[in-house]
This record gives sequence, C-alpha cells and structure tokens, in this order.
Amino acid sequence: MADTRIERDPLGEKAVPASALYGIQTLRAAENFPISGLRPLPAFVDAVVWIKRSAALTHSETGRLEPRLADAIVRAADEVLTGEHRDQFIVDVYQAGAGTSHNMNVNEVLANRANEILGGERGAYAPVHPNDHVNMAQSTNDVIPTAMRLATLATLPGTILALERLAHSLLGRGVAFDDIIKSGRTHLQDATPIRLGQEFTAYAHTVERHRDKLVQAAEWLRELNIGGTAVGTGINAEPDYPRLMVGHLRQVSGLDLREGRDRIQLMQSMGDVASFSGALRAYVLDLNKIANDIRLLASGPRTGLAEIVLPAVQPGSSIMPGKVNPSIAEMVNQVCYQALGLDQTVAMAAEAGQLELNVMMPVITHNLVFGLIIVGNATRVLAERCVDGIEADAAQCAYWLERSPALVTALAPKIGYAEAAKLAKEAVTSGLTVKQLLEEKKLLPKEELDEVLNLRAMTEIGVPGGKGIPAGG
Repeated sequence: MADTRIERDPLGEKAVPASALYGIQTLRAAENFPISGLRPLPAFVDAVVWIKRSAALTHSETGRLEPRLADAIVRAADEVLTGEHRDQFIVDVYQAGAGTSHNMNVNEVLANRANEILGGERGAYAPVHPNDHVNMAQSTNDVIPTAMRLATLATLPGTILALERLAHSLLGRGVAFDDIIKSGRTHLQDATPIRLGQEFTAYAHTVERHRDKLVQAAEWLRELNIGGTAVGTGINAEPDYPRLMVGHLRQVSGLDLREGRDRIQLMQSMGDVASFSGALRAYVLDLNKIANDIRLLASGPRTGLAEIVLPAVQPGSSIMPGKVNPSIAEMVNQVCYQALGLDQTVAMAAEAGQLELNVMMPVITHNLVFGLIIVGNATRVLAERCVDGIEADAAQCAYWLERSPALVTALAPKIGYAEAAKLAKEAVTSGLTVKQLLEEKKLLPKEELDEVLNLRAMTEIGVPGGKGIPAGG
C-alpha cells in the first residue's frame, strides 16, 4: 500500500499521507507555518465543526444539499465532536490571516470522512467536496468570526464556575475569621483596625462582581455573523440560511445565540471580542492583587506579617530545610501575567482590521480562549489548594494591632487631629503602645478610654466612644 496519495489544488499537485483525513490545503498550511507546534484548541475545533454540521442540516432542509451527502457530513462531524480524528487538525495557531487554513483543514477532514462513510476513498473528494459541499454558502470570513464567538461562549461557563468556587471559598474564610481583629494597612503603613474576615469577604465580593461583569460582557458575543459569507453581504447564501443556521447552532452547542443584526458590522469589528477580553483582564488584575495580598499576609513565619498560614502543598526549597513557600499564589501570579499579555495581543490584533475584515482572528481566538482556560484553572486551584485551607494566626494579628500607632485615630474626635498625631509619634519613638501611653498620661478616664479604644467598634461605621463627643464636635 502506498504511503502517500496525490491530490491537486489550484497551485498544483502534492503528495499527501495516505492515512490522513486532511488534504492538500491543510498540508500546505502545515508546511508553510512550522511556528509554534501549537495546535488549535479543542473548543475552536468544536466550534468550526458545529458550523459545518449546522450548515449541512440547513442545506438539507432547504433542499440545496442532497440528504445522503448532508447525513454523511453530519455523521463525520459527530465523530469529531465525540473525540475521534482529533489528531487530524494540524495547522499551527500562527497561520495565514483570517483562519482560512484551519477552515480548510476542517472542510477536508469532514469531506474525506464523509466520503468514506459513503463508500468512497480519501482524497477523491467525491461525492462530497470540501468547498462545494462542506463549505457550501460559507466563507472563512463568516465561519471564523462565528467560531471565535462560539468557542469563547462555550469555554466561559467553566471559568464562571471557577470564579464562583473562589468567591465561595473566600466568603467561607470571611465567616471563619470574622472575630479576628488586626491592623489595617494603607500605603504598606499601619492603618486603623479591620477584621481579617472583612478583608476576605471583600475579596469574595470583588470576585463576584467580576463574575457578573464577564457574564454581561459575553452578551455581545451572542450575535453571530454567519451567513455574511465573503464581506458580510451574504452572497451565495439563501435568505433563510442565517436564521436556520443560528437555530441549528443553538441546538448543537446548547448556547443562547442570536442572528446578527448587521453581519457586515460583525465582520468588520472585533469590538465585542476586545470588550470581553478587557473584562477578563479586569478580573485578572484583581485576581493578581488577591494572590499578592495572600502572599504578603502569609509572609514569615518569623520576619514577615505572618497573620495567616497557608496550607503546605510542597517543600519550598531545595537547600533550606523546612521552608514552605506560597506556591499556589505564586502560580496564580504567573498565570495572571500571561493572561495580561494575551489580552494585549487581543487588543492589538482587534485594532488591526482593515475595511471589511480583520485578518488577525486566529491569534485573537487562541489568546482569548486560552486566557479563559488558564485563568479559570488558576482560579479554581487557588480556591481548592490554598484559600480553603488558610488558617489565621489570631495571636500574631493581635500582636501587630496593639502596637499600631494608627489606633490614635479613634481619639481624634475627642482631642483633635493635631494632638492625636503627637501621641502617635510619641508611641513610635517611645516604644509604648497607644493604650500604655494613654494610661500613663491619663488623658481620659479609664471607662471612657476603654470605650474609645474598643477595637471591635473601630471596625464598624461610627465614632468609637461617640456618646462622649460634645455637641457639634
């Protein structure tokens, strides 16, 4: 048996591996773009296959495609969607503009497999042809923008679940730590008291807000330009085609999708994609901040803040015995830096469209979907392998708090800002705590002093010891 078969395209003949489901155009692309070794993400493959499957059903419904050919294409598509033939999608992530190479890779795989199902041979492209039948009424220019949006929407639920998992974990720590009062810090300097539980509850609410924003930003992606064909005008597509396509895509994907109001606009502009990427970026910035805060609060165990203790997930040093590092939080930092770079690429590529098309869609799609995947995974792991197991060191929190000169803030309504500032400075230079200094100076009666220095009261809205403030004070 021959190891290759000869195929032809407008550029000439080429030997294609006899066992390959892909064909000559896919092979040319693989040879042209030996760039990264990265293959299309599974969600992107699924999205394009969904489109081909839906098109076959649509054309069978309208009578444009013979039912037996449509059925064979659908069967071939279903094989791919259940995990078969995945090694046949070989075009590098960095490829010719718009994604023509990947589109043809899918067209050829489905055509060859459909022909086998019908009793034909690979490479003969009869009775099913990659362009004439699998790609009927389609262009790369409406297939790839549609697939980009489908792949993003299909990946999003896993990321949303991860955010909900992290928010739940942070809220749990917020409840567990609600009675632990500690020194707040602003500008990395001592500030008024806060409860450790308040810090973690605030982190949770931050994550929840970003979850809601991501869901909101995804709404723009639900409008599809399928049926726009080459430049958005719909040449070679039947008038009912866009509506029928969206219906079949809803069914196969399970996604809430809408027919685009202006297919030309959706082909010209990547604004909806850039906006969604920006929403992911905003979450990543806060996620990175949370990871950094966790590392800072856990710093120590003797020469740092050491207010929380992280679960030990692995030895921290190859030379220092017993050292344990904040490994999970450090991983999250690295993922966040990568995700910020991915968003920057999306932004620059989204701006790079000209006239009727943005040809940078392959890199936009890869970076956006990849970003969702790694950020979602990092978020989930942070919850499961770090936040869930965080413990508080209440004694250490109390140790730092009683030494904080910022406690004089509660005295300002009583004695004025200037006098309180003098006390803070004296506490620092003398080494005395604020309470010791006030007891020594006897500026206030003991009962009133205890009211003013009620640490729990300092963590809630109101004026500590406020009942003793003179009228108009």
